[in-house]
Amino acid sequence: MNATATFTPAKWDEKPYEQVSPTMKMTKASVEFGFKGQMEGSAATEYVMFYKDYDDRDMHKSTAVYVGLTRFKGTLNGKKGSFATEDRGTFECGLAVTISTVIPGSGTEELKGISGKAKSESTHTGSKFQLEYSL
Repeated sequence: MNATATFTPAKWDEKPYEQVSPTMKMTKASVEFGFKGQMEGSAATEYVMFYKDYDDRDMHKSTAVYVGLTRFKGTLNGKKGSFATEDRGTFECGLAVTISTVIPGSGTEELKGISGKAKSESTHTGSKFQLEYSL
């Protein structure tokens, strides 16, 4: 089965925890997203990021890699529940691309037993999420 959605950050709280050089740093971010489309609901994510090249003047010129854990709560193609994903991504030239894997055993309610993989792409103009899953 497939589901597509758009998502928007509702909260982004990012803090550095190690400054490697003037243009390299490591950060942690607590993020909340709202989803619309075949996925309706919200997601909470914890990211750890490594900026290989950071530009304080223009964040969209920065380059980073990140890992995270996300928990989605809401409906997926009309089925209510939640599930968690393990996320790996890159940010370059203003484009964030994330590949996610549903964590086995993380589904609740009507999403119990969910498995699958997802890809998301985000720019300053919008974000899209594509999930391939089975229940």
